[in-house]
Amino acid sequence: MRRFIFGRLKKRNGQATTEVVLLFPVFMIIALMFAKIFALLVLVQKMEIASYYAARKWQLESHRNVSYIKTFDDSVLRDSIVKNVKKYLGFDTPAEKFLGLRGVDITVERTQVWNIVTLTVETRPVVGKELQKLLCAYPSEIVCAQPYGRDCQVGYDFVCNKGTTLDVVRYVPNRDRPIKYDLPGLSN
Repeated sequence: MRRFIFGRLKKRNGQATTEVVLLFPVFMIIALMFAKIFALLVLVQKMEIASYYAARKWQLESHRNVSYIKTFDDSVLRDSIVKNVKKYLGFDTPAEKFLGLRGVDITVERTQVWNIVTLTVETRPVVGKELQKLLCAYPSEIVCAQPYGRDCQVGYDFVCNKGTTLDVVRYVPNRDRPIKYDLPGLSN
């Protein structure tokens, strides 16, 4: 015990912590990338829920009458849906910066039977300016050379250049209002 106490009181040179000093930033970069990828997975799930909301609201509140399409559906209803979807996905919160959210758009294509509601979310590159110098030092032609291919180029663009665009498509019928069904030739 005496040796332990006196050994601690004397100043001894410790072991170099070079490994810890060099590996800690690498660990932090990997942890940050893992957190961002997990957050993008959560964003995809939230997009599924938001697209269901957008499609259902469009189905129940849109009109088939042409006079209401420009005045209500394409302006008031669409803007209301976009506002609520942006709020749900995390715009105007710290999550917007962490996920690198750039924009949201909802497009509706009307057909005879279906309304095709598409929710599009744009993101910025995964890494910030400071990490781009480290992770994106080499051009994509060198990184994605053979045997890699188009998938590597898409991943490189997502991480380094322009981010990505995520789309969710929903098909909803034109009308979900009860319609009386009558067989021709039969009357009650």
